[in-house]
Amino acid sequence: MSARVPTMRDVAARAGVGLKTVSRVINGEPNVSPAMIARVQQAAAELDFRPDFYASRLRRPGRRTHSLGLLVGSVANPFWGAIARAVEDVSAEHGTAVLIASVDEDPGREQPLVAEFVRRHVDGLVLTAVAESQEYVAAERGRGTQLVFVDRSPSGVDADAVVSDNEAGAAAAAAHLVRHGHRRIAYFGDDPLIWTARERRRGFVEELGRAGIPTAEVPVVESLRDEDTAKRAILEVLSQPDPPTALFTSQNLVTIGAIRALRELGLHREVALVGFDHVAMGDLLEPGITVVGQDPYRMGDVAARLVFARMAGDESAYERRVVPVRLIERGSGELPPRS
Repeated sequence: MSARVPTMRDVAARAGVGLKTVSRVINGEPNVSPAMIARVQQAAAELDFRPDFYASRLRRPGRRTHSLGLLVGSVANPFWGAIARAVEDVSAEHGTAVLIASVDEDPGREQPLVAEFVRRHVDGLVLTAVAESQEYVAAERGRGTQLVFVDRSPSGVDADAVVSDNEAGAAAAAAHLVRHGHRRIAYFGDDPLIWTARERRRGFVEELGRAGIPTAEVPVVESLRDEDTAKRAILEVLSQPDPPTALFTSQNLVTIGAIRALRELGLHREVALVGFDHVAMGDLLEPGITVVGQDPYRMGDVAARLVFARMAGDESAYERRVVPVRLIERGSGELPPRS
């Protein structure tokens, strides 16, 4: 038979104080003497008492649960793992637990997962937008739950967002390949319903247009969700007559598919490649993989600090904060066109 879980009444009895005093200490209420706080905390430690913030909030509307809901693309992707790490680090500074869920780029999963966070009475939300509209969160914010979007701007609701400079990064990749003599450059991207994918395609194609390359002739292949589908698509494009001399891959899993395809064909030293976002050990390959580097940890840190500021009462105008990206030359993006 399992031991009984200690309650606040047990702590009060051990400390020799009233139940209300224990409640005030546990909930961090003012006007409690340091001596009384120490007395209650010692009794709680002796009993291994753990306060149930969730139940406390149910009893008293407005009481915080010291929890935060974080919705990311997929925790299996190192990019999202870095964002999650940053949110956890900031939350730890505030004594707050983080509940994490992966939406797996499935629009149908977004709203049910957010609803599950809400059901658990989280104090705030850091969300990745996948569905066409996030209008559904307006009602919850009206009930006091603060929220910030990360990596993608929301649609249908005004809210803070923290994003990378996607358009400028993709434009920099296109300009880099053009400077190295390429005119036949193919674009391989993620689902065009995703905001970041659209921004990167736009930045890439518009930069080629500014360079005088007919954009209607640029090979654009999208809806590549993982490295396997990317590899197959790239193998097909490279097998066509007059194939591209350079590739731009707009997402790290797509870049991995490109690496595998180029190596399978023996073209990794002949076809230039620039990817958006870091690839694990990409710098150790020969040639190293040139990338547009994002800073996902910084994005998660900024998003978490924004949501805690809102929870603390910040009522300033909503804003979109843009985290800079940078082109990192490692060799694959500097290959000249084949003769």
